[in-house]
Amino acid sequence: MRWREFITLLGGATAWPIAARAQQGERMRRVGVLLAYLESDHDAQSWVSAFRQELGKLGWADGDNIHIDVRWATVDVQAVERYAKELVALQPDFILTCSTPATAAMAQQTRTIPIIFVMVGDPVGSGFVESLSRPGRNLTGFTNNQSPLIGKWMELLKEIAPTVTRAAMLFNPTTASFLAYYLNPFKAAAESFGMEAIVAPVQDESELDSVVATQARQPNSGLIVIPDAFMVAHRAGIAMLAARYRIPAIYSFTFFAEAGGLMSYGVNPLGEFQRAASYGDRILKGAKPSELPVQAPDKLKLVINLKSAKALGLDVPLFLRQRADDVIE
Repeated sequence: MRWREFITLLGGATAWPIAARAQQGERMRRVGVLLAYLESDHDAQSWVSAFRQELGKLGWADGDNIHIDVRWATVDVQAVERYAKELVALQPDFILTCSTPATAAMAQQTRTIPIIFVMVGDPVGSGFVESLSRPGRNLTGFTNNQSPLIGKWMELLKEIAPTVTRAAMLFNPTTASFLAYYLNPFKAAAESFGMEAIVAPVQDESELDSVVATQARQPNSGLIVIPDAFMVAHRAGIAMLAARYRIPAIYSFTFFAEAGGLMSYGVNPLGEFQRAASYGDRILKGAKPSELPVQAPDKLKLVINLKSAKALGLDVPLFLRQRADDVIE
């Protein structure tokens, strides 16, 4: 062996223990993620990717100094509870939850592991936090609602379909445990617009067709689909039914309009997952959830599907098109 090669090899050998000590000195942090959606859900996959990428920008690289465990529980209550127990057993540094059912299940499993939630409608009414400014427990996060939002949905529905005189609020009682947060504002908004307010519960997927059909049989009806995990999971089917029965509907998330829904107005879930990463970073650095206020949406997005409007025979006013953040041709 040549002397230069020997010196190089020797230098590398002396560096091995140093590198090993450096790796041992930096503890691998662990993060859990619980979603009430199918693993095949393309949109939900993109949200998790955005969360992972944003953590990477903040110095937490999955597989390097952090390990992220994701559980896809769908909207099945038993599956949500089972996966919540699994994640708690892993004792992660914090857990990210998406939707009210997933957050409720996780809150029942631990009072010590920090929980960051996104896409939760009423965190105070659901008992997750004591107040938005002072969460007080091991949970904090990002609510997808603002109190006047239900009135805005009613206003937009009336603007795009002026003949609508009755609005039916579509929800699943099991996954929309926060319904009370919407109910009184919904009735008040309907009255202010001279519309009849109808409550339209759907217990399971088999009832969707009959419930939408029942509303469509009444003249001048419209739908308001609230941000409920069940509705999100069945967004393509709901948009298809609204088109089949020719009933104008407004939804809370962009992906409803992208799936063929008439229009949507609400938060961008992708952005909420990115915001959640900032709270994850702070918790990994020692912050407590009780010290991090629950944040309301920083931006709401209006999307109009012109193709769906045309199929319903609706002429979207120019002023409404101009106000839209995105118009799907």
